[in-house]
Amino acid sequence: MTTRYAALLRGINVGGSRKVPMAELRTLMEGLGHDAVGTYLQSGQAVFASDRGDEESLAAELGDAIEKHFGFAVDVIVRDHAYLKAVADACPFPAAGLEAKQLHVTYFSTPVDAERFAEIDQAAFLPEEFRLGDRALYLYAPDGLGRSKLAEALSRPRLNKGLIATTRNWNTVIKLVDLTTT
Repeated sequence: MTTRYAALLRGINVGGSRKVPMAELRTLMEGLGHDAVGTYLQSGQAVFASDRGDEESLAAELGDAIEKHFGFAVDVIVRDHAYLKAVADACPFPAAGLEAKQLHVTYFSTPVDAERFAEIDQAAFLPEEFRLGDRALYLYAPDGLGRSKLAEALSRPRLNKGLIATTRNWNTVIKLVDLTTT
């Protein structure tokens, strides 16, 4: 059975370094045997269809291929359409009433629990807030991610040890759901 997936690449095409041209990424993914390959924006989203493997093996395969082709390692998270839709549907914040720059989802490579972020005093960051979901963290940052003190606190290396974590704004979250629909 063919499944539609999104591949989320962390930290590419930012500030002129770790360049991954989207046309080359599409060709690379097609060379791995994936179908219906497409990309969204320049910041590391690709969609594809595959009838083999699982999210973890597909992510590892793509990460290895990127390192071999481009000469640097890139963290990759692969998620199927059902998961992406479930994350969007479970948003604990009123997404329809917010600007896309105010709402973000951080996707994690493995499940996380509240204990991982217990040191963060959420009340100290209000009106910014976060909530945990299934291998995801929802962040409400009314002034945007770039000005968010809570986002800065959440990204501390010790809080994310052993994880791949990559963040997308709400427009991208919804677009990935749409792009992975069969």
